[in-house]
Amino acid sequence: MVKGIGKYELGKTIGKGAFSKVKLATDTETGETYAVKIIDTAMLQKAHMEEQLKREIAIMKHLKHEHIIQMKEVLQTSKQIYIILELVSGGELFDKIVDAKKFDENTARKYFQQLVLGIYYCHQQSIAHRDLKPENLLLDGEGRLKISDFGLSNLQRTGDKATLLQTVCGTPNYVAPEVLKEHGYNGFIADIWSCGVILFVMLAGYLPFDDPNMNALFRKIEKGDYRMAKHFSPGASNLISKILVVNPQSRYTLDQIIADPWFRVGWDDQKFQDMKSGKIVKTTEDEHNAAIKAVDDHSPAGSPAGSPRPSGDRPGTASTEKKGGITGKLAQTKALMSDTKAKIMGKK
Repeated sequence: MVKGIGKYELGKTIGKGAFSKVKLATDTETGETYAVKIIDTAMLQKAHMEEQLKREIAIMKHLKHEHIIQMKEVLQTSKQIYIILELVSGGELFDKIVDAKKFDENTARKYFQQLVLGIYYCHQQSIAHRDLKPENLLLDGEGRLKISDFGLSNLQRTGDKATLLQTVCGTPNYVAPEVLKEHGYNGFIADIWSCGVILFVMLAGYLPFDDPNMNALFRKIEKGDYRMAKHFSPGASNLISKILVVNPQSRYTLDQIIADPWFRVGWDDQKFQDMKSGKIVKTTEDEHNAAIKAVDDHSPAGSPAGSPRPSGDRPGTASTEKKGGITGKLAQTKALMSDTKAKIMGKK
């Protein structure tokens, strides 16, 4: 049994997947604790997921932001890959919503602001997440939101080299209507739709688009068929209505969201302006170019929305369940745990 890798001493197992496990790890030089994802290379090859893992590693190396799970380094032996990750202990945002049944507007706004700040940074770095949902948003010990699970993320080119992404991916209830079509889509704009669904879920405690029949669900999404909860304030309702717009060209941009009066309550605009101007973007030009080279939309990016993925390695759609008083309206979409997200939170 391997007791350590490099300068890291391995501890107890805190998660297992189809072809990997996650252990606590201690840096013997600094004493800091991390989560290390240990991947069996033979099993990875058997599952034909080498390219997806390369994509995720390239993206996570590239993204350095306080609201994104940080990857410290990657080590490899002849049989295993070791991914050293930031350890967060506050749980999934999903579980917080379920426990609370729904958030008050100040709490929802706080998390939404952090989500928007993190996604703005991703888009600034040319990366579309493509699988945003509460299960992929983790909280550290101080309650700061951390975006995780970049397995379906991809490069979204802009300007003269602008391209449309083609791969249908994401979790059905959170996926944008244009992703369901066969004409290509802008990953940045699709991410914004998912952010709007997350805001709705935080405030309502249930999904805006939900149906046990997948075709019926897709029809609702494509038509933008949902109803605001009666307890939403006018400001919250107005913002959600500007985000959950079927036509992607008419949908609010992140800049428009940030300018919205409801959103700006308690907003740290100086931090945002510093990030926007590049003052706190730590990614070097070489790292940015390496990520651009490593990530494109020609390698496999995951299964279509609604299709099953390997249990324990990529999020799927779980069966209806009850938890904390909330029935299937929200809980039915809780994914089977991904190695890359909830299993790095230090839970048993």
